[in-house]
Amino acid sequence: MSFFSRSFPALNRLKQLAFRPRGVEEFFENAKSIPTEKSWTGRAWRASELRVKSFDDLHKLWFVLLKERNVLAAQKEEARRFHISKQYFSNKGRQIKCQKSMARIKFVLNERRLAWVEATKLQRVVNAQEAAVNTKVSTPAGSSSAATSAAKSTESTVSA
Repeated sequence: MSFFSRSFPALNRLKQLAFRPRGVEEFFENAKSIPTEKSWTGRAWRASELRVKSFDDLHKLWFVLLKERNVLAAQKEEARRFHISKQYFSNKGRQIKCQKSMARIKFVLNERRLAWVEATKLQRVVNAQEAAVNTKVSTPAGSSSAATSAAKSTESTVSA
């Protein structure tokens, strides 16, 4: 514990309160239903950047983007409710960035799923081939017909 933390225990409590979920207030940016000034936002996440992230990081990012999407939807609804013209208030660019990022996360996760499916198929083939080799080695010389039929069935699964 640092000297600063020991000297100001109320500050630690304030930090804990600052990061608590606040319910409905989380649907608004800076406690305003509609922002009064345009804020600069970054770009959408690229798939190459997302491929480097772990599953947990992608999971957290998904929920951050989901929260952002909900904030933008709340702002859009408030603008509609107050009859604010789209030329004065529009967050379409942020919505598109959010949608693209979420779609790319889904794409990267699907790539990983397909790679896993392919790896399990290959592992099954390798296991079947090893089993065929093991049955060839363990059978006597006269009864190699069972091992030959097992090897042929493995070859047919590999070609399929």
